[in-house]
Amino acid sequence: MTKKTSINFSKAFEELEAITEWFEKGEADLDEGLAKFERGLELAKVCKGKLSEVENKIKELKKKFEE
Repeated sequence: MTKKTSINFSKAFEELEAITEWFEKGEADLDEGLAKFERGLELAKVCKGKLSEVENKIKELKKKFEE
């Protein structure tokens, strides 16, 4: 079951950074690590989607003002 999220880009990126820092500390809890990895993938997908939306909007604006 996939949970649909309405988290904004900055919150998703901030949480993703916190997960990255947790992994960099080298903590060895396998179950927690797996859960954090899964959450990180979800957050990365959210960020990628938001960036894609912005990129498309920028392209539309550029096209509009180039005419």
